[in-house]
Amino acid sequence: MTAQTTEIADGIFRLSVSVPEIGAPEGFTFNSFLVLDDEPLLFHAGQRGMFPLYSDAVARLMPVERLRWIGFGHIEADECGAMNLWLAAAPQAQVVHGETACSISLNDLADRPPRALADGEVVTTGRHRLRYIDTPHVPHSWESGVMFEETTATLLCGDLFTQFGQQAETRDDIVPAAIAAEDAFHSTSVGPATAPTIRRLAGLAPRTLALMHGPTFHGDGADALARLADYFERSLHEAA
Repeated sequence: MTAQTTEIADGIFRLSVSVPEIGAPEGFTFNSFLVLDDEPLLFHAGQRGMFPLYSDAVARLMPVERLRWIGFGHIEADECGAMNLWLAAAPQAQVVHGETACSISLNDLADRPPRALADGEVVTTGRHRLRYIDTPHVPHSWESGVMFEETTATLLCGDLFTQFGQQAETRDDIVPAAIAAEDAFHSTSVGPATAPTIRRLAGLAPRTLALMHGPTFHGDGADALARLADYFERSLHEAA
């Protein structure tokens, strides 16, 4: 098993590990994203057991010890299980996340103090600008957040649009597959704020949606997000 590397936008690389046993026969992907820049940022630290795969993929692009920032969507093994392994491998690296995640978990879990980001705060890595956006309980967990790379209009989506399959990139409609996976997993914390939070992300007009579990989508990201929001709005009304 190896991590496949694909440049999905200028200076942004998808590091993808496919696990065919999950969701067979389609399989399931675990993706991390490396923003290769003066101060490189890795979005998703991955599981501890997958650290050799991801660190090898990073090493093919740059020395691992150059890593400066480590971000992820929320506190979960596949997003941050290997966080401290990356901190050990990259002495200058620092975890970045929202104030909620830092105060309730990361100040204790991370081997070095994290940098707490306010909603809307920007991390500049050189020529890239990554804006942190709080998305509490979307798709799940109180401390959830995403990052939007402004120069390439790339939304690092975390678990949004999770779906089965091992396709690397697509311009096809990703919403039906995301709905099918949600119907299977029921992983989203659906509430009154779910659809408005996703519509807020649609307002960013992303051209690339970097999915943690699924292909990278190139196209009208605002439309895809708006239709995903419509689905959750309908689900809430049906439940009520």
